[in-house]
Order: sequence, then C-alpha cells, then structure tokens
Amino acid sequence: MEDFSLKDKVIIVTGGTGILGDAFIKGIAAAGGIVGILGRNQKIAQERTDAIIAAGGKAIALIADVMKEDELLAAKDKVITAFGRIDGLVNGAGGNMPGGVIQPEADVFKLNMDGLRQVMELNLWGTLIPTQVFGEEMAKTGKGSIVNISSMASQRVITKVLGYTLAKTAIDSYTKWFAVEMANRYGDKLRMNAIAPGFFLTEQNRTLLTQPDGSYTSRGNLVLGNTPFKRFGEPDELIGALIWLLSDSSKFVTGTVINVDGGFAVFSGV
Repeated sequence: MEDFSLKDKVIIVTGGTGILGDAFIKGIAAAGGIVGILGRNQKIAQERTDAIIAAGGKAIALIADVMKEDELLAAKDKVITAFGRIDGLVNGAGGNMPGGVIQPEADVFKLNMDGLRQVMELNLWGTLIPTQVFGEEMAKTGKGSIVNISSMASQRVITKVLGYTLAKTAIDSYTKWFAVEMANRYGDKLRMNAIAPGFFLTEQNRTLLTQPDGSYTSRGNLVLGNTPFKRFGEPDELIGALIWLLSDSSKFVTGTVINVDGGFAVFSGV
C-alpha cells in the first residue's frame, strides 16, 4: 500500500549506530526513506550509510551526541543542506547504565542519585533535545512524525532498573503531552508516538539475560517465563510498527504507545 511507503521522506534516527538502530535504519531505507544515521561512532555511522547507498538507497552519516545541542544543530544543518527538509525523527538513543541499577543486596535508602540522574538525562533529555532541534525543522514544513522509544519498564515493575524505569515512564508521559501540544498548535500535521519494545538482546542487556555460552541466566529465564511467546524479540520485528508510525498509514494516530513485546505487558504470569 502506498500509505505505508516512506518514499523520499527524510528521517533522522538517533542511536543509529546501535543494534536496534541498525534495524530501524534498514527498515526505513527499505521503505524508501532517506535516513539520517545519527550517533557518536563515526566509523559505524559511515559504514551503515555506505551500505545503504551501495544498495541503492539514500543516507547520510550524522556524528553527534544527543545531549549536545550544538552538535545536533550542526547535524540538522547538514541534513537541510543535503535534502532540504526533515519529515521524521526516531529517538532511538538511550539505554541503561550501571549507576541506575539497584542490586537486591543494595541499601534502598542509599541510592546512587548521580547514577540515577545520569540514566534519566540520557533517556529523557536525550529524547527531548533532539525533538527540540529536529522537530522545529519539521514544524517549518508543517508535517512530520516523531517516534520515541519506551520500554516494558514503564508498564510493569522490572527489578533492579530503577533509573531506566523512571526515564521511560517519563518518556510515556512526554509522548502523550507533546502529542497533544503539537496537535493544538499544528493540527494533524505533526504527530508523536512511541514504541515499547519487550525484551530484545542488545549489547546492554545481553550479559544480564544470557551466559557466555548462549544459555539463559536466571533473569533471562524469568523474562521468558513471563513472555507468552517464550522467546526474545528480534530487532527486525520492531520495523513494522516503526514504519507504520512514520508513514501516512497512521496519520490519525498520535500520543500512543505501541507494545512490541510478545505479550509481556499483558501477561500476569499465571
């Protein structure tokens, strides 16, 4: 269907050098989109850009830290110079950090406030700041879709990951609030939604969920036991929801969090 096409839409993906980011950029390129691959790792960003171009697509490497507005502004200028506009933004940058993890044996009244704050800032401000920069450009052209990345941690209590939980819960609230604000100001032309992945194996959680030999840790087994599909997600299984939210096929959808989780969010464990 034509509505699902991203043909010639210019879409920025922050965290474009990560594992899930790789799936995002490949999916966008396959749907005909022009991808801005934004990340701090210049080598990976350029390799992924070159691969898309070699396959007949269009992409541009954008080296920037999502916490540094000046670097994001420079990236925006690079995109505008190359393609003239921005039609979409995927706020894929984020993740967990050791300082925001609360171990069972830790004193719950001696929390690492700096560690929690660091995780909050990366995931929350690392979404807000790019939205300020790239969203403003989308508003100039009067049309666009922004997709944030939420988490199961905002819907179900997941032990240990307090900082990440706080941040992703804030992302859900921000997604709803900003969607309404954009609708009030720009009508149905600017939208914001979020995807809430279930458990996918990434570099950040692989050691928590799997052993070096590939078998599951006790935590990994707990996750699978509470996931009706009884497996972890594959990164490319996020692409369908992402393309839908970025494309005109979801043009009456805003302020929504879409679960892609194998049933984790709805299962009681019984």
